[in-house]
Amino acid sequence: MALFEELKALGVDVDGGLKRINNNEKLYTRLLGSFVKSIESQYVQPDFDAAECEGAIEKAHAIKGTAGNLSITPVYEAYTEVVNLLRKGQIEEARPILTRILPIQNEIAACIKSHMA
Repeated sequence: MALFEELKALGVDVDGGLKRINNNEKLYTRLLGSFVKSIESQYVQPDFDAAECEGAIEKAHAIKGTAGNLSITPVYEAYTEVVNLLRKGQIEEARPILTRILPIQNEIAACIKSHMA
């Protein structure tokens, strides 16, 4: 199966992401690679403590932005909620959302990586 079809099956709004960049599939594919690098460098573990909250907010916000720009909807929606909760100091409420999205995020990243090799 082709990359875009696999991503669609994982809940990514590929058509919306392509529309944002004038349907430039080559650019979108390159940006998907940047998304993978972003989540690898900005990875947010659900078991961070209160002292690490500001860093977690920054990382989550970066992932949210990249995911939103590419219409990686499940990741964008989860990190939007995580960022909002963390900014309110609701760390315990954010943890289950992170725990739930990480396997999906990793599956999307693995899909992208498999087509970049």
